[in-house]
Amino acid sequence: MTSIDIFYQGEGIREIAHFVADAEHSFAAIKIAIIDKHGLDKETLIFVEDCDEPVDETCLLRDHTGHAGIKAHLHRCRHVEVTVTFNSETVPHRFGPGTTVARVKTWAAEHKFGMTPQEAGEHVLQIAGTKDRPDPGTHLGAIASCPACKIAFDLVPNERVNG
Repeated sequence: MTSIDIFYQGEGIREIAHFVADAEHSFAAIKIAIIDKHGLDKETLIFVEDCDEPVDETCLLRDHTGHAGIKAHLHRCRHVEVTVTFNSETVPHRFGPGTTVARVKTWAAEHKFGMTPQEAGEHVLQIAGTKDRPDPGTHLGAIASCPACKIAFDLVPNERVNG
């Protein structure tokens, strides 16, 4: 029996949680285990990190395992409507709830606002109207709730510490 590390976040689960599962288990089995552990809604969907569509729950874990196991997200929203504002320009896009803040920042900074990777590296996403700057590995669904299924960010310069 081969074990696989499952790292996950979900609706209302902002911190990364972990458990070990058998490689022959289906995504349906781990979904049920996580729903039971956290008291999530039975209509919750399961996503593989940075995928915009829910995973086929009949698939076996072994078929989606990376070098660090599986990174997953559980959420009732099928998509999260995201807006990113920079220099008074706002761009919208729809992502899966398992999409990382890092992926959104790259999409916005480099592909929509034309920054170089170096320029983008000097900026962070901040939740609009707050000082909250989620970690790059945070899944959108951990900070966007159902039924709204949306989040707005500002792309702001990263604070530099001189010294």
